[in-house]
Amino acid sequence: MSKHDEVVEKLEESLAGYKEKVMTTTKGWLEWDKDLIFVGRTQRGYEIDFDAKVEWGCMPTESLLLSLAGCLAIDMVSFLQKMRCNITKFKIDVEGERNPTPPQYYKAVKMLIHLSGDGFTEKKIKRAISLSQEKYCSVYNSLRPDMEVTVDYVIED
Repeated sequence: MSKHDEVVEKLEESLAGYKEKVMTTTKGWLEWDKDLIFVGRTQRGYEIDFDAKVEWGCMPTESLLLSLAGCLAIDMVSFLQKMRCNITKFKIDVEGERNPTPPQYYKAVKMLIHLSGDGFTEKKIKRAISLSQEKYCSVYNSLRPDMEVTVDYVIED
């Protein structure tokens, strides 16, 4: 077994238990407020406002894009910390390209991760991205399989 394989195996072992406490059924509700404005509430009580005119809330597609970025971010910060990286900044710029005609699904998503701190290597960052996309990110794995997702990163001082 190579040194790299040993490191990967130890990382996989350290992730044991990660996301295993997820509820297998998730519930919530969505209630019409007025016009084309709706209020959604999660089973834990968090609210999000949806608005087709984007005057009082976000569009559902905007929250989907942020959910994808949020899922990747949570995974990556957890993984990188387990890889002994000291993270002082983590931000994702996310951009989605939608189909121009209904259904206006996302055809492609681009994410640019801005990282600051120390202990980062290209190998660690790429491993954290691939672990999230291939195994742990529930949002990513719930989307269309033909959607192209690219993730780049910049390590900043």
